[in-house]
Amino acid sequence: MAKIKKREEKGGGAAWMNTFSDLMNLLLCFFVMLFAMSDPNQEKFQQLSASLASTFSIFNAGSISMGDGVLIGSGASQLNELAIYYNNMGMNSEGEITQEEIKDAAQQIQEAGLQESEHMAENIEKQLEQNMLSDDVEVKATSKYVMLNLNSGILFDSGKSELKTEAVTLLDKVSSILWEYNDNMIAIEGHTDNNPIHNSKYPDNTMLSLYRAYSVFTYLTDQKGFDASTMLATGRGESVPIASNATAEGRAQNRRVEIKIYNSFE
Repeated sequence: MAKIKKREEKGGGAAWMNTFSDLMNLLLCFFVMLFAMSDPNQEKFQQLSASLASTFSIFNAGSISMGDGVLIGSGASQLNELAIYYNNMGMNSEGEITQEEIKDAAQQIQEAGLQESEHMAENIEKQLEQNMLSDDVEVKATSKYVMLNLNSGILFDSGKSELKTEAVTLLDKVSSILWEYNDNMIAIEGHTDNNPIHNSKYPDNTMLSLYRAYSVFTYLTDQKGFDASTMLATGRGESVPIASNATAEGRAQNRRVEIKIYNSFE
C-alpha cells in the first residue's frame, strides 16, 4: 500500500501572521487587565499589578541625560488606587467603567500624590531649617514629586561644571536630608539662562546644564552612597526658565539645579 507523502514544511510563515499574533496578544492583555480591575478578588489584582510593574516603565527625560539610572514607576500604586475606588463603588465583573469614573479615579490618585508630596516637603523643609539651609534651598511640592531648587551660583563658577568648595558643604547637608528618600526615584535637572556658551567642552547651554547635573549626580552616588539605579541626571539648558531672562536677577534664578524626589504614585 502506497504511503501518503507529507508535504515538506517550510520555515517561517506569512508576514501577516506575525502582526495578527501581536494583535491577539495585545487584546488578551487588555481584557485581562479589564477583568482584574473589575474583579473584587484582590489577590488576582495584586498579581496583575506586579506583572504590569515588571513590564512597563516610565522614563522621565529632559533634553539629554546620562547616568546609570532609569526612572521606573511601578504602576502598582495607581492600580491599587483604582481597585479601591471601584470596589468602594460596589462594582463587579459585570460593571461598566465610564469615562467620568476613570477621570474621578485619576483625580483621586493625583490628590493622594499631592498629599504625599506635601508631607515629604514639610519634613524636608523642617530639616533644612534645622541645618540653616532655608535661604539656599527652595522646596516645592507637586502631585508627582518634591522639588529642591539649588541656585547654580552656590554650586558652580560661571561657565563651569565642577563643584565649588561651598557646594560640597551644601550637598553634604542636603544629602543627609535626602538619604531618607534614597529608595525613591530621584531626578537631577540642570538649567541655565539664555546667554549662549560655546567652547571645546560645552558646545551649548544644554551640555553645560547636563554636566552640572551630572556633577551633583556623581557626588551623591560616588561620595554619599546613593543608589544610581534609581537616579537620573538631565540637562534642560535654557528651555525651562522660571524667571525672565531680560534682567540679571531673572537670569540668576534660571541658572539652577533641581533635585526632584518622586513620590510612590509615580
